[in-house]
Amino acid sequence: MTGGPADSRRSRNWLDVLEAGDITVEGRMPWSSNATLLVTVELAGCTTRAIYKPAAGEQPLWDFPDGLYRREVAAYELSVACGLGVVPETVLRAEAPYGVGSLQRFVDADFSQHYFTLLEDSAHASALRLVAGFDLLANNADRKGGHVLVDSEGHVWGIDNGLCFHPDPKLRTVMWDFAGEELPAAVLDACAAVARHVPDRLEPLLARDELDGLVRRAAELLESRTFPEPDLDGRPYPWPLV
Repeated sequence: MTGGPADSRRSRNWLDVLEAGDITVEGRMPWSSNATLLVTVELAGCTTRAIYKPAAGEQPLWDFPDGLYRREVAAYELSVACGLGVVPETVLRAEAPYGVGSLQRFVDADFSQHYFTLLEDSAHASALRLVAGFDLLANNADRKGGHVLVDSEGHVWGIDNGLCFHPDPKLRTVMWDFAGEELPAAVLDACAAVARHVPDRLEPLLARDELDGLVRRAAELLESRTFPEPDLDGRPYPWPLV
């Protein structure tokens, strides 16, 4: 999607389907440490594929509390509230085949493409910087190259956002190519909005310290106004990279 009234209507339609449609599990996505299920969702004759991540399928992590599915939804809500449009429509579903979890519209992408291939095409330069800027604000601890997709309309999306919003610095990403550059105006505007007021729809999804951390990062980004350099004394890169 590229923005504008028509795209807003289409997004609302997909949200209606995701929020109230009948869910049918098709199978499990490969290479996922947590339960990540491909499903179809149907409502009033409208059908879409989606990714369902039930809370019951989450594996305990030493550095993140449970509730990764809530952070998937929070990432979408932050993207929408800030007008960035980098996360596919994602909702929280309480009634689902394996219990409460997140449900995200499946991006019908060219899966031969990922961050490292998209980086070679200047047509995606602005979109990639938006995703990278969003990750700074959300404190994404797992931005692998394969989590950056381009759809048939050329829109770039960031998926798999469950490891976000930790109150402590946790940025782990492959997207360091923009280090030292000025942040895009849209990202700075997003930071200014969050610094003034946390989006209301994030309140029930994140803990108080996670919300405070989001505001703190927004203020820090407004002060620095640039993409940071990787901290080579820490763990700036995820594994695997793709």
